[in-house]
Amino acid sequence: MKSKQFIEDLRSKSVEELNADLVAAKKELFNLRFQNATNQLENTSRIKEVKKNIARIKTVLAAAQN
Repeated sequence: MKSKQFIEDLRSKSVEELNADLVAAKKELFNLRFQNATNQLENTSRIKEVKKNIARIKTVLAAAQN
């Protein structure tokens, strides 16, 4: 149910806000990967969650541009 709420929140945002969210999510993914490589990351499932959020943001962006 949490993902449905996330998608509804994304659909209510403007394209500029979505692009900003996308950049922030990509930065977070980079930081998580860096922490994982240095064995500092405790919750490795967060990487998968952020990847899915990036895909959701890209999907909403593609729909908004059409």
